[in-house]
Amino acid sequence: MAPRGNSRTRLLLVILLVTALFLITLDLRGVSLITSTRTATQTIFAPIQGFTSRLFSPIGNFFSDVSHLGRSGNEIETLKRENQSLNEKLVLQEDLKGKLTQLNAILKLAGEAQYKIVTAQVIARGSTTSFGQTITIDAGSSSGITRDMTVMSGTGLVGAVKSVTSNSAVVLLMSDPSFRIGVRVAGSQVMGILSGTGSRSFELELLDATETVKIGDVLLARGSDGGRPFVPGIPVGLVTYVDNSSGQLTKHARVDSYTKLTAIGIVSVVLAQTGGDPKDALVPPKPRATPIPTVTITVTPTPSPSA
Repeated sequence: MAPRGNSRTRLLLVILLVTALFLITLDLRGVSLITSTRTATQTIFAPIQGFTSRLFSPIGNFFSDVSHLGRSGNEIETLKRENQSLNEKLVLQEDLKGKLTQLNAILKLAGEAQYKIVTAQVIARGSTTSFGQTITIDAGSSSGITRDMTVMSGTGLVGAVKSVTSNSAVVLLMSDPSFRIGVRVAGSQVMGILSGTGSRSFELELLDATETVKIGDVLLARGSDGGRPFVPGIPVGLVTYVDNSSGQLTKHARVDSYTKLTAIGIVSVVLAQTGGDPKDALVPPKPRATPIPTVTITVTPTPSPSA
């Protein structure tokens, strides 16, 4: 009888040989046992892996958002500051553009009238102890400005200098109720006195009751002796209403000023006249009327029944 150890050894060899032949047969038929096992394992654990990912993904995103929250807040604050800076620059550019437009108009008007001027910027608005409606400008005696000089804008009269320091001056606006100026009607040369009323509308009183004035007439400054406080020829306003009531000893009219006194940023002070009285040369051009569109309608006659 053969020993038991040799029998077990031969049995093990037979099992290994059969197993090897089995694996070789599967491989020759294109079946990969390892790949199939891996695929089966993935198929089994895929749902578990997806569930775990969905379960813990919000938690991971939360901690990620928390870590970036501080940085996002800083970026928002930076963008806010940049936006505010851009808005401030835009406002400054619009302000400079408006002042440049006013300055160009002043230089054009002063050039046509041959006035020697000093331009200045409005630095304050408000009343003083002596006058109601005033502005303060950033030019004074150091620039040659003295009391009772004419102040104008690019569209016409603004007022007159009432007090001066070295580097500033107070201007009484023509809208002040205490303001008076002699005016004349361009063309007809009818004369009158214009008075401030506290608004942009003024009262005109003709010196001669037999004279006439009509809506649309242009008023110019008549001028003062020596050109102070008013040089002649500066546009003052436009007649918008005439009181034709009978029985009045004098004729009255209402006038709107050419200068919008609430929106001036740059003005000029007339230091001297170098060309004399400009007469009617400074009359503002009339605004162009907006053309009314026309429609042409062509009528086609209806054919007669006989035709």
